[in-house]
Amino acid sequence: MTGTPQTRAELTATTPDEMHELGKRLGRVLRAGDIVILTGPLGAGKTTLTRGIGEGLGVRGPVQSPTFVIARTHPSLIGGAPLVHVDAYRLADAAELDDLDIDVDRSVVVAEWGAGFDLERESWLEIVIARPTGAGDAVDGPAAESTDDSVDWSEAPVEPRHITLLGFGERWSEGVL
Repeated sequence: MTGTPQTRAELTATTPDEMHELGKRLGRVLRAGDIVILTGPLGAGKTTLTRGIGEGLGVRGPVQSPTFVIARTHPSLIGGAPLVHVDAYRLADAAELDDLDIDVDRSVVVAEWGAGFDLERESWLEIVIARPTGAGDAVDGPAAESTDDSVDWSEAPVEPRHITLLGFGERWSEGVL
């Protein structure tokens, strides 16, 4: 996916609840055929944001990380588009994503770790989430979750996330939110 964004917005989420609320707002504007690419380090809030998107879309949950299954489909409970939640970390390229046979045109697709994939779409939304990182955060990706069992992530301080929304193509020319 290459191109120049039609629109750009900068936001800050200071808590996981704010990240979830942003996802709900996004879910209310997303529609079938939309692709959302989520980029950010481990623990940035990609899955939290996707849970909110699922709630905003009115899909069946729970929305969980698709790390081990690569993709999860959450059907709509209100007659709308299903949410397809993809973990692209272990995929080599967009061709492998095509092999999953996802009905992109009838779904809202949210792909974690999908930056750099060329999905040959006219429009897409890229969301980049930045979080403060320390020296111990050098390992990135879903596999890093099990690298240090001595860390109790539930005790980690809540730190603000800087979120950049980049809308590519005509679909997003009027803005994202």
